[in-house]
Amino acid sequence: MKRIGIIGTGSIGRVHAHHAARVGLPVVAAWDPKPAAVAAFQSEQPKVELEPSLERLLARTDVDGVVIAVPNDLHEPLAVQSLKAGKHVLLEKPMATSVAACDRIVEAAKACGRSVQMGFVCRRMPAVEMAASMAREGRLGAIYHVKASMYRRRGVPGLGGWFTTKARSGGGPLIDLGVHLLDAALHLMGHPRVLRASGATYSTFGRRMKGYAYTDMWAGPPNFTGTCDVEDHATALLRCEGGATIELNATWAMNIPDDSLPDGLAVFGDAGGCRFGLQDRRLTVATEAHGAPADLTPYFKADEPGKQAWDSQAQAFQKLLEHGGEPIATAAQGRAVQAAIDAIYRSAGEGREVEVV
Repeated sequence: MKRIGIIGTGSIGRVHAHHAARVGLPVVAAWDPKPAAVAAFQSEQPKVELEPSLERLLARTDVDGVVIAVPNDLHEPLAVQSLKAGKHVLLEKPMATSVAACDRIVEAAKACGRSVQMGFVCRRMPAVEMAASMAREGRLGAIYHVKASMYRRRGVPGLGGWFTTKARSGGGPLIDLGVHLLDAALHLMGHPRVLRASGATYSTFGRRMKGYAYTDMWAGPPNFTGTCDVEDHATALLRCEGGATIELNATWAMNIPDDSLPDGLAVFGDAGGCRFGLQDRRLTVATEAHGAPADLTPYFKADEPGKQAWDSQAQAFQKLLEHGGEPIATAAQGRAVQAAIDAIYRSAGEGREVEVV
């Protein structure tokens, strides 16, 4: 039986450990330098051994793979260190904070003969998987446009902490929420290469610090003496190989009434299309039948979409550890998403459309 370790025992690390246990993938060890995070993890996972150092965890022969759930700036160094220690890696999104860092992870995986599975859990949501399955079967025809959006009214995470410090996070909602949306869109479209990006970013609310009125402050309480040098809204148009386009919107804070802008993906195909939220339990496809417009509602199991997606991701990592093969979300796909994100930031800074490299 294959076993894993958790690197980073904060909230996302605890989610990974919980779902690994749900699918029968044993978590035998964990490490985090923060005592508070370790204590919270231990209260939920009392049987997991807490190692005093990362080196001790990676030296364990009963750890076949690791989940890396740490702040974004640590993804590359800890992934490379884990790969060099002979471990397969389930790496939380974003892959890294730059394309160059992604390339170093890819190179390390190839050199060490180990795999990186990206933590793009949103593509495992039942509605996304159903739409992707229909796209693969050709039932949507050629997908020529996807609109992918995620909005929060006032939800800048952990204001003043690492989320809002560009040197640690790499950016704001674009690199936090946008990577999920972009990966899901590309997954639906069959992973076309993104060629060009035209984007704009706005820093309107978070940088007020003490003057920022919020409805939600997930990822910890605000630190009004900390740093906020990232955007709180991003929008972009991406042009893909073959002519298809993606409109991407990711927002932490805005002045729009609740529920007036729906989250999710709108998929435009020449034979069918649909719009759905990532955690929707039902999907309606607009198409035609017998020469007339028609709606199709395919059946899929979605009793608990979020739990199903996390379980599916853990099961896929378990299968990778036991049988090898291609990860369900590859390092190359993680790198492609980061390349588009980098291009959007570059476009926003230069005020023009740029090439994706």
